[in-house]
Amino acid sequence: MPYLEHHTVPPPAAPRTGETAWSSGSSRPRTLDDFLGGDAQLAAIARRALRIVGKDIPLLIEGETGTGKELFARAFHRSGPRFDKPFVAVNCAAIPEGLIESELFGYEEGAFSGARRRGHVGKLLQANGGTLFLDEIGDMPLALQARLLRVLQEREVTPLGSNRVLPVDFSLVCATHRALPEAVAAGRFRSDLYYRINGVRLALPPLRERSDLVPLVAQLLADEAGGHVVAVAPAVWQVFGRYRWPGNLRQLHGVLRTLCALLEPGETLQLSHLPEELLEVMPEIDAEETGGVEEAPPSLAAAHGERLAEVELQLMRRVLADCNGNVSAAARRLGVSRNTLYRRLKPVRR
Repeated sequence: MPYLEHHTVPPPAAPRTGETAWSSGSSRPRTLDDFLGGDAQLAAIARRALRIVGKDIPLLIEGETGTGKELFARAFHRSGPRFDKPFVAVNCAAIPEGLIESELFGYEEGAFSGARRRGHVGKLLQANGGTLFLDEIGDMPLALQARLLRVLQEREVTPLGSNRVLPVDFSLVCATHRALPEAVAAGRFRSDLYYRINGVRLALPPLRERSDLVPLVAQLLADEAGGHVVAVAPAVWQVFGRYRWPGNLRQLHGVLRTLCALLEPGETLQLSHLPEELLEVMPEIDAEETGGVEEAPPSLAAAHGERLAEVELQLMRRVLADCNGNVSAAARRLGVSRNTLYRRLKPVRR
């Protein structure tokens, strides 16, 4: 992800049926409410985060790479009173160590060789009034940790090469894939900074531990296919459920985007379309089906039918609403016939 980002987000909107907090196809900003209807672990985490929205309590988000820590941080920002103020994201692992201090604190003109004319406003000042998101804070150099701690305690920033002391006010959200208590014990992370940023500590579950894979895949496929429902073969659902997804949501999204680009219109997603790394789980699936694995968990394919049908129904209703009730336009967008759309929606019409 880019290490510098600064923009103002629009106010939160009401959730819409059929969307997930992780889908990318809709332009509607996500809030913490969007996490309440899917995976039970995420719902519990979101409810806990909602309890500190608008309060001066720092949030520390932990989780493996690709679990959606920045997405959750943005949802936290959009759920509070600062939703219309800047959300400034800084990836502490992506900025060269020699530049991170000037990027965070800013500098005056002539502060060092190569400094910009008129200086530079640092990220801490850019976040004033809004939310500062420090991603991968576990990779911040020790020397800079001391300066950051002072800013968090004093709520004041002094740009490099300046005698000016400027007040700052922001909500602080930090994220890391590292175990910070272990880093503290090893002397790689300051204990005083850790206790300062560890107001509420939340751990996002990896994708392999989540229960909402089916609606998540269905929604992401629809997003990437421009609203069309993509048919998925049962064997593919088995692979999706068995695969460990080491890259989590980021990997899943990348795989589905590629698959949608390769599929012909109306083509069913089959095993032959999947990348080789996903097919490595096929021996495990074959062993389950032949009784080679005792107490094997039920396959995703056996359970996905009812939930997937509900997700598709919600998607049809959403598209129909987007088309202002025009059945013909909704059917064209979904890639189905008008009769199919009427038949699917008839049981829920009042």
